[in-house]
Amino acid sequence: MRIGRLAEATGTTTKTLRFYEESGLLPPAERLASGYRDYAEDAVGRIGFIHRGQAAGLTLAQIRQILKIRELGQTPCSHVQGLLRQRLGEIDAQISELLALRETISQLHEDASTLEPDSCSTDQVCRYI
Repeated sequence: MRIGRLAEATGTTTKTLRFYEESGLLPPAERLASGYRDYAEDAVGRIGFIHRGQAAGLTLAQIRQILKIRELGQTPCSHVQGLLRQRLGEIDAQISELLALRETISQLHEDASTLEPDSCSTDQVCRYI
């Protein structure tokens, strides 16, 4: 399958496909006599896997590790489970940080609603913050 057709089939750009190949996420394509890349049909599924991994918040390096485990003939499922568990922990930490930030901003907003903007002294930029 030529690169343009693969890009269309996967909703990806040809530039991204070349990057995936250079990064080791896609195996090197065969070259036609004309020099065009000719990807195997299973490249569609592999790119779908890459996209799903990215949607789950995995890095391309992590996705590459998973693909290498599979290429070695092993099942990467326990490795993926660990990565997903780690990602959940990161998301929970981000949620906690965002909730704390929301509380801070909410309090600042509430305080700002009771102050007159003209009451700022000249040594303050804005007394709301």
